[in-house]
Amino acid sequence: MAGKREENPAGSSNNLRGDVLRVLGVLKVATVEQIQQISAPHLSYRHTDKPAPSKRKQARTASHLGALSDLRKHGLAENGGQLPGGDRLRNLTPMGLKAAARELGRPVGEMGNPARGAGRTGASHPMVVNDAVLALLRPKPDLSQLAGEPADVRAAAQAAVDAPDGLGTIASYATEVALPATGTWSNPGKGGAQADIVITAPEDGVPLLFVEIDNCYESAQVLAAKIDKYMRFCQRKVKDVDGHERPMWRTRWWVPDGRHGDQPHPPLLLVFNRIGPRNPNTVTAQLAELTERHWKGTAYDGGFHMYDGKLPIVVTGLKQLQEHGPAGPIFRRFGRPHNQTLLEAIGNPRREAHDARQQAEYEAREREYKEQLRRAAEQKRAEREARRPVCAGCGTRFTDARWKAIEPAGWDAPRETHRHLCDDCKQRAITAERQAQHSEHGHHEDDQAVPEQKAGGTWISRFRS
Repeated sequence: MAGKREENPAGSSNNLRGDVLRVLGVLKVATVEQIQQISAPHLSYRHTDKPAPSKRKQARTASHLGALSDLRKHGLAENGGQLPGGDRLRNLTPMGLKAAARELGRPVGEMGNPARGAGRTGASHPMVVNDAVLALLRPKPDLSQLAGEPADVRAAAQAAVDAPDGLGTIASYATEVALPATGTWSNPGKGGAQADIVITAPEDGVPLLFVEIDNCYESAQVLAAKIDKYMRFCQRKVKDVDGHERPMWRTRWWVPDGRHGDQPHPPLLLVFNRIGPRNPNTVTAQLAELTERHWKGTAYDGGFHMYDGKLPIVVTGLKQLQEHGPAGPIFRRFGRPHNQTLLEAIGNPRREAHDARQQAEYEAREREYKEQLRRAAEQKRAEREARRPVCAGCGTRFTDARWKAIEPAGWDAPRETHRHLCDDCKQRAITAERQAQHSEHGHHEDDQAVPEQKAGGTWISRFRS
């Protein structure tokens, strides 16, 4: 035990240090409270009996603070400055990023760079990115860890568990991801974009989603230029390891192939955090007009659009996202008149409905066709049964074998006897005929013997006379 304490003076466990590495490996820079909220959300419902918010916060984050202290001792984590409110920021060192890559199961080359110096400028943008990750992830507390808490605390935790789920796990997220329009993944060239967040949660219906955070300081024209860069990246094709050319993004992320004639690019979600001077509603309207060539689909007669080669662009507000999460109807896709859930907004529900109607009509036609075949077969069986011969002896209907036996055959086939009788009656008739023939043959022999005796007797009598 003494050796372990010397190795990790703060007494943190491997699991706690692994949690910190995973969260900081994704977020790059975060407060200890953000790390706790993501990796151990049940702690947010503990220590409610502490007299002050600062004391409650200190108690909730103590274990992760110890893990950070131990990671710092090993050269894996470091302090990254301080927020205006006093919270200290934490980030990983280059060696810490390598350790986080192992925890997340990612290549080291996909981890990005350390976020050193982010706190010197207040880290306003990274903190909003972290808020967006939390709002999209919506970590659920482990109720088994709250068994001893007061009833009202457990009820609050239960409400969080019962609320709609978020997207994926922390391993489903990446931040500050370069999307090169030129150059390589590890050495991006000019003209590319950098996604604030990339989400890969196919198990939740989101195979790939780019997220851009805007604090309402940028004009619609600046945002349109960013979207141009996203489009250039999505359209870029490279030769893959198998020698085939395919979109560059498909060499890194897996997304199901689109249906025939409709393969849109990965969707882009714009999250507006209204702290700057610009009105997001005005900016959104201008941005939709400036980028129409990128997102506008082709209308079809079925009342839906196809988006082959287009970039789906969806917008929402951070406060709405924090309140409702991905399942709330708070997302507006460019070109659509109403808000939708995230899955609806990045998908194509009108085409899904059209396809479902077509499938239902096809299945209805199939059922009707099968029913027609069934009725025709039934009618054919009924007509055949009406023609089935009836035994003249016992009145029963012929079996299929018997019916086939009395059907006309080739000229060299043996002639069928008793065509009007079933098998049983035929056998009885044949037996009766044989018995009658046997009796008739016996009578015939008797009739032949008597005249010979009479003739002999007469001849003898005549001879005697």
